[in-house]
Amino acid sequence: MVHLVYCDDKEKELEKILDGTKVMVVRGAAARKIPHSRVFEGEKLFFMEKGTKKITAMATVVSVQNHVKLPENEIVKVLEDNQSKLNLTDKQKKRWHKKCLCLVEFKDVSEIEPLEFEHQRNMDDWLILEKIEDVVVGTSIPYNYNNSKFK
Repeated sequence: MVHLVYCDDKEKELEKILDGTKVMVVRGAAARKIPHSRVFEGEKLFFMEKGTKKITAMATVVSVQNHVKLPENEIVKVLEDNQSKLNLTDKQKKRWHKKCLCLVEFKDVSEIEPLEFEHQRNMDDWLILEKIEDVVVGTSIPYNYNNSKFK
């Protein structure tokens, strides 16, 4: 599988990824939600800045941490322990203060020739795909959540 990750434009997330000051992304919710337990070492991440329609970078997953039912103090600890990789702002720390967390570390970040993203109605800020072309203008297919189901 490959993953399309939306990066927060206001927090300059993609810039941090490209300059190497951010080597891990986090997603969280009250319960297990995409990509929790559905991203694995060796898979490809593609990055797109929110508000644009351009997929401009990619990386390879190094490690994944999936946490569930975290108590308050553990949420803070997990985020603090990984802050050197996450490089979160205070606003982001509040946003990702959730009981279920998925932290994805990556390496080998590279800019790619921009791919034109074909937005569809039912999309989250993290998509799990067979191939990136499935969401690129000219080769896209209707998005469904088949790849998002637990295996």
